[in-house]
Amino acid sequence: MRAGIRAGIGFLAAVQIVVGIWALFFPVRFFAFAVVGMGMAYNEHLMRDYGAMTLASAVVLGVAAVHGGRWAVRTALVMYLTWSVPHFLVHWTMLDHLAPATGALLMVALAGAIALPAALLLLSIRTDRTG
Repeated sequence: MRAGIRAGIGFLAAVQIVVGIWALFFPVRFFAFAVVGMGMAYNEHLMRDYGAMTLASAVVLGVAAVHGGRWAVRTALVMYLTWSVPHFLVHWTMLDHLAPATGALLMVALAGAIALPAALLLLSIRTDRTG
């Protein structure tokens, strides 16, 4: 089970790397994505900062995936959930800027960004209890 937890965290890290590079180095293209811009004015500084912070979260997740220690894993997952839950809620309030199908797909993806780390966190706790 520990290998599965580490693989899941590695997946989250990989996604953060892709998104972080996209936002940091290609901010206009990232913002042009319908579920990012959502009818707001473009802000290059905000996009680049978001990319840098996303890459920083990839570092934390990557360390947890490679190291696999209990506290590294839990810290990384709680860090990710601290971001993904409010991110879901913010987008939930802004769906009127999107086509219904796009909004539904976005919310499913953002719900998955909560469900996966939550499940991994629960598995890490359960693994400790069962040995």
